[in-house]
Amino acid sequence: MKAATLSELKQEIATLTPKQVLDICMRLAKHKKENKELITYMLFEANDEESFIKQIKEETEAQFREMNSSNIYLAKKSIRKILRTINKFIRYSGLKQTEAELRIHYCNTLIKSGIPFRKSPVLCNLYNNQLKKIELAVGTLHEDLQYDFKREMKGLERC
Repeated sequence: MKAATLSELKQEIATLTPKQVLDICMRLAKHKKENKELITYMLFEANDEESFIKQIKEETEAQFREMNSSNIYLAKKSIRKILRTINKFIRYSGLKQTEAELRIHYCNTLIKSGIPFRKSPVLCNLYNNQLKKIELAVGTLHEDLQYDFKREMKGLERC
């Protein structure tokens, strides 16, 4: 089966009744955890982005505390998993300001964790890629926000 384009889906959804749209949304929520998380974000958390960001930051810090850092291999796996989670929440939000804030927090938390990530080429590249993504996201924001984020980025130097 070939998937329809977004414009085709939009046109078809426009012809449906509200009950039919509700049924489709409920069916989507049943099939995948990510769908349910996205619907939860859109219904309950999109209106209060600040508390959403705070919640994600707390979750990130908790994951770093629970991480097994006795072995660089295990730490590397955990660091990647945390980054996947952050990327997922950034996709849900879709706001560049949220992206910049969460990525800066991730990098700061990685530095504070005490893991010698600068000794690992893989982790060093991961960290540098995050810095590039932060710079791209900050570049699209208003000048005042750019200034604030660039001040926050002062402590983040490349490997």
